[in-house]
Amino acid sequence: MRKYFLGRYVFNLLIALDQLGNAILFGDPDETISSRAAKRAHVWGWRKLGQILEWIDPGHMARAIEKDEGKDGLL
Repeated sequence: MRKYFLGRYVFNLLIALDQLGNAILFGDPDETISSRAAKRAHVWGWRKLGQILEWIDPGHMARAIEKDEGKDGLL
């Protein structure tokens, strides 16, 4: 039980940091950077980020898309 709790806690913190990073980049504060990169793959910088993420974790971009998020972003 304790191992699961600690692992989930760390995972939740990483998601929160990911969303904070996206908000700092003028994106929707409830969307992850990976989701935004997947939706904006036509833009050079986001495409490069997506390629790096795919190299680290194949299939990451397809799994990361949050279709219901992104409408509150500024850019």
